[in-house]
Amino acid sequence: MAKVVTLGEIMLRLSSPGQKRFVQSEYFDVVYGGGEANVAVSCANYGHDAYFVSKLPTHEIGQCAVNALRKYGVHTDFIARGGNRVGIYYLETGASMRPSKVIYDRAGSSIAEADPSDFDFDAIMEGADWFHWSGITPAISDSPGL
Repeated sequence: MAKVVTLGEIMLRLSSPGQKRFVQSEYFDVVYGGGEANVAVSCANYGHDAYFVSKLPTHEIGQCAVNALRKYGVHTDFIARGGNRVGIYYLETGASMRPSKVIYDRAGSSIAEADPSDFDFDAIMEGADWFHWSGITPAISDSPGL
């Protein structure tokens, strides 16, 4: 099978249970995901060697995001560690005529503060058959080249 490399931000999704509004919720459900992370998981599910490249903090929440990928067989060898926060987004699932609502809180996340020197792109891309990158990552970063 192919070696697939994805690069992007994995975020902590906090969603209100069921179709409750944010203001009705007393707790949130927790899921880790993001465009490129989801692609890596899907490719791993189809038997490809899927690698996810990002930067995450060294604390337990960062490790939870890494573990969420590993449980689906995604390789996490090239995730740089450092910074202080995981990007977060809040999801309020719509009901009937009310649309879903998403609120992003990703300023200052580890990947937004990443520098190209955090990654060994020669090693990452060695033998890669496919590279997936949506382009959102450079839009959240002030660093040139990411």
